[in-house]
Amino acid sequence: QVTVLESGGGLVQPGGSLRLSCQAAASVRIFSIRLMEWYRQAPGKQRELVATAGKNGRINYADSVRGRFTVSRDDARNTGYLQMNSLEPEDTAVYYCYLDRVATEDGVSSSWGQGTQVTVTS
Repeated sequence: QVTVLESGGGLVQPGGSLRLSCQAAASVRIFSIRLMEWYRQAPGKQRELVATAGKNGRINYADSVRGRFTVSRDDARNTGYLQMNSLEPEDTAVYYCYLDRVATEDGVSSSWGQGTQVTVTS
């Protein structure tokens, strides 16, 4: 069983910055995580993929955040990050971390974080 621990959300003014973190935790050894992804869901809207950081170094962003957000990962700590700069009110949403194909001593699984609220308002 892999637990995904998210942190870093909050309230910020337009133009501000926030950094989200996402750590995989398990009672057994974690060998690897294929993809660390960030999604967001605004009220009344579908969940959308914001950014992806692959184990092989592949990085992808949604057009709406490219140039403002930076996704990264620290595999030694089983942790992913989403640095969000130049935040806009349209970025307001619950942000979810998704860990795809987490390989542990017990096998391979994928897990969602609990979500963290990001609110951008003046």
